[in-house]
Amino acid sequence: MNAGKIREFMPVTPELITWARKKAGYSLEEAGHYFKKIEEWESEVSESSPTYPQLESMSEKFKVPIAVFFFPEPPAIPPVSETFRTIPESEFDRMPHRIKTLLYKAKAFQISLAELTGNKNPAPKLITRDLQFKTSTSINSMASKVREYLGVSLEEQFSWKTSEEALKKWREGVANIGVYAFKDGFKEGNFCGFCLYDDEFPIIYINNTMAENRQIFSIFHELAHLIFHTSGIDVVDESYVNRLPNNAQKIEIICNRFAGKFLVPDLAFKNKSANMRINRDTVALLADKFNVSRDVIYRKYLDAGMISDREYSGAIKALAKRPTKKGSGGDYYNTTMTYLGRPYVRLAFEGYYQGRFDKIQLADYLDIKPINITGIEERLLKAGQG
Repeated sequence: MNAGKIREFMPVTPELITWARKKAGYSLEEAGHYFKKIEEWESEVSESSPTYPQLESMSEKFKVPIAVFFFPEPPAIPPVSETFRTIPESEFDRMPHRIKTLLYKAKAFQISLAELTGNKNPAPKLITRDLQFKTSTSINSMASKVREYLGVSLEEQFSWKTSEEALKKWREGVANIGVYAFKDGFKEGNFCGFCLYDDEFPIIYINNTMAENRQIFSIFHELAHLIFHTSGIDVVDESYVNRLPNNAQKIEIICNRFAGKFLVPDLAFKNKSANMRINRDTVALLADKFNVSRDVIYRKYLDAGMISDREYSGAIKALAKRPTKKGSGGDYYNTTMTYLGRPYVRLAFEGYYQGRFDKIQLADYLDIKPINITGIEERLLKAGQG
């Protein structure tokens, strides 16, 4: 055999390829569509190995640095599924690989936050440390105490003119109490958001393709999970909740009700909806007033006994047929800033300005190419002037 041909193949430990594939959420069959010989590469008895260009392709597809393939063993990063102790392994396995990829991406940002801050959350207070509730706590009481902790009154909430402004304000608000909220295009319409609990860096991830009002609901659904010290997932399909164990079901229901009562307190809803006929226009008006999705308002009517289960189900089914928000395909730098959030981007640049790491590491923290750093920096400076 030609010596040059021999050198073309890389001596990679099969276990590393298996680790990278599973981390990205691909089954062996799914990965085989992209890499025909991957089953051989993962076999301990096969002598087959990938070429360097094939390693580059796997690095891109599985979202891992190419250097990882040359480690003696997989990195000591616990599977993300271990973070979701309330979710059965079988349920985790059902998730699309896109969602699993985002879960690992979120975990990477969580690790980056620890590195950027010396493992100390820079927020002046941390809600998951300061507030504790039992699952038996009144949801109204829980919602009231969290609103007080955030320091956002209903009057301030009503002053926000658009859902876009409201989403920005709520996102800044949770960052001020120690919770970073990232965004991404999930490309899976059933998944609205998720959160990863951590004693020091609890984070929230929301689906940017959802309407802003639905993103706001996801933030507070996930915040409730974090307050209970659990990681969680917010989905549209209610059958998902029914497949969870009893305790996990209970927490999921509480998180949904908390988000609704926090954003639309019962008394405020009663006052604002008084003497108004229940129809689509009224629902839209109230949804815009509170900057929530229409399904939240229908749920408030249902809980108040003002509409029947049948009317509620019909309304929700009609809402589900509405088109999902489409990506604008706009400015790359603005999109990146939106996805990462200004608090996180600012932390990364502060570390870079202090000389703690170079541009390559900065790009890694921001999950961008080094060539795009200047554009992100310009957007950060512009945002700071606004």
